[in-house]
Amino acid sequence: MSIALVFPGQGSQAVGMGKDFIEQFASARLVMEEADEVLKQNLTKLILEGPADQLTLTENTQPALLAISMAILRTLEKETGKSAPQFAKFVAGHSLGEYSAHCAAGTFSLGDALRLVRLRGEAMQKAVPVGKGSMAAILGLEIDQVESLLRDLNSPSHLCVVANDNSPGQVVISGHTSAVEEANVKATEAGAKRALLLPVSAPFHSPLMEPAANVMKDALSETSILDPKIEVIANITSMPIQGKEFINEMLVKQITGRVRWRESIQHLAQLKAEHVIEIGAGKVLTGLNKRIDNTLNAFSINNPSDMDEFFKLIA
Repeated sequence: MSIALVFPGQGSQAVGMGKDFIEQFASARLVMEEADEVLKQNLTKLILEGPADQLTLTENTQPALLAISMAILRTLEKETGKSAPQFAKFVAGHSLGEYSAHCAAGTFSLGDALRLVRLRGEAMQKAVPVGKGSMAAILGLEIDQVESLLRDLNSPSHLCVVANDNSPGQVVISGHTSAVEEANVKATEAGAKRALLLPVSAPFHSPLMEPAANVMKDALSETSILDPKIEVIANITSMPIQGKEFINEMLVKQITGRVRWRESIQHLAQLKAEHVIEIGAGKVLTGLNKRIDNTLNAFSINNPSDMDEFFKLIA
């Protein structure tokens, strides 16, 4: 039996996420108390009570999602009496979820992971003036079709690239607003079911994020990094990271590069992962994972009742 744990990224947040875990398990509360202390903010209150517009600010969303994922994971560890490396062979995360994956693998301490994603959120928000960049979801076209549409949208002032290769028929693009809007028109003309702008405030995972990548390069160079105790799949390569000396490079490149989620799940299947379990808010990744490879046992744990299937799995 081979288990992969996967961790959600921005877009999965919701006011009240993790509420039952926080209320029912001391292990989850300890994580949230540490998050509040490290960030010098009542993040727990914001997560549980909102307001939603504050929770969805990138600088809050990123540490909030990481904290909830870790609260649930620590509860699983406490309730089973096993550490994550004892029941998981692989970890992966979508965009900021890659930091959750590293935290689960022991690469970063919880405190360092929280500080890094808070800084990451702030740096990504500041990298491009509001209104200058956008993202859009293209539904119903395959990755090669989308790449073909974007080939002439590559000038320094009119740039659009693939940001997320999420699943067959779901690709997210990112870049200058004018270029993204042009790409949406092209996608519709090419037969896309939908091509819609996303409610985000910056063009994530595009070259326009270079200022944020530079900030994270400096921050990561000053952070203590340990050898992961679980194999970590990198977004930028969709493959296990070969040695801790490459971790900083992978996380810096991730800021401006493509999230290769479809390929990551395909490679997990090739590496003989049988169970892919989403840990954290929502079920977005679980839906994607089932579309990518329906032979995998993909399920999510975002409330206590979801733990029963996991307990049976590792019994």
